[in-house]
Amino acid sequence: MRILVTLVSLATFCQADTIINGRRSLVLEGQTAQVIVDLAGGSIADFHLRTPPVNPLQWGNKGEGAEPRPMGHFLCLDRWGAPSDAEQKNGMPFHGEASRADWQVLQTPLAKDGKVEAAMTATLPLAGLKVHRRIELSVRDAVFVVREEVSNLNKLGRIFNMVQHPTLGPPFLDEHTVVDANARRGFMQNSPLPNPEEPAVVWPEARQDGQPVNLRFLTRDHDPNVVSYTIDEEYGWTTASSPRQGLLIGYFWKTSEYPWFNAWRHVEGGKPAARGLEFGTTGLHQPFPILVAKGRIFGRPIYEYLDAAQTVSKRYACFLFKIPNDYKGVARLTYAGGKLTLQERDAGPGRALTMEIGPVFKGED
Repeated sequence: MRILVTLVSLATFCQADTIINGRRSLVLEGQTAQVIVDLAGGSIADFHLRTPPVNPLQWGNKGEGAEPRPMGHFLCLDRWGAPSDAEQKNGMPFHGEASRADWQVLQTPLAKDGKVEAAMTATLPLAGLKVHRRIELSVRDAVFVVREEVSNLNKLGRIFNMVQHPTLGPPFLDEHTVVDANARRGFMQNSPLPNPEEPAVVWPEARQDGQPVNLRFLTRDHDPNVVSYTIDEEYGWTTASSPRQGLLIGYFWKTSEYPWFNAWRHVEGGKPAARGLEFGTTGLHQPFPILVAKGRIFGRPIYEYLDAAQTVSKRYACFLFKIPNDYKGVARLTYAGGKLTLQERDAGPGRALTMEIGPVFKGED
């Protein structure tokens, strides 16, 4: 991420938290892209190029009688999905407390070594967890890296889940938006317990009433609503391409940290309204008692254990590319030597998208 830029111009990229649409926000700016974090819930509410300034993470959750919240990419912690009935009576919300917590800024955006860095934290009182997040946005390129550390504040160990919930919305999302991933074997969340993995499917296929559904696309019907898949490679990845907007957004992560990819689709009024490109530590959208009883699916864990006073760290990267209006989607993603390469479907190497992003994960040179 090396770039030649004067100290004076670097100063323009550094902003403290500010008010955007009436909400406390943290803004990171580079030469190519901007990231906005909503501090009331910690969601990455906006990630866009300066040109075109289209934000793929354009989704909000109105809730029941609640003020609309810009969700975008939010963190599900300490769980993915619903609490048990007893936990709900004690105040535990859907997807855990992280997306409802008041996040505190630990470091306002600071330009250093070709990156704009910021840090924030949130405490989850019911879960007894604390999360520390560091975001690094490239000054030169449209890519940012997030490292999140989760600490157990309890005197005893406990199980938990951590799922990243990037959510696409219009205008980036329409009938022509295509989702790709290196997911493999999966199952429909609406399949009955105790064995929802029967029947199994293979990405991008799902089944609805016995008929095949291609999850790369979303048009008038969102059933099956959520389908979860395992990943067999060292790195997991997913992309969404919007040829009409001339834009692609993508994520990649270490499979050892996030072994599941969960595809959520939602239609309103016969039009695509939201798509979740979710990746995390679980692939079963159920309360903890059901997860414990089930144990594993396809031999993969569906929850993690965090001992007393233990801290676990996980990372992911997110990027944007401009694409032509005849782009067909991503056949494969490779990351080696700090270089990110996306190969287009049914296209030669001349159509590949590349970005030099440097080391992302711990232990890289």
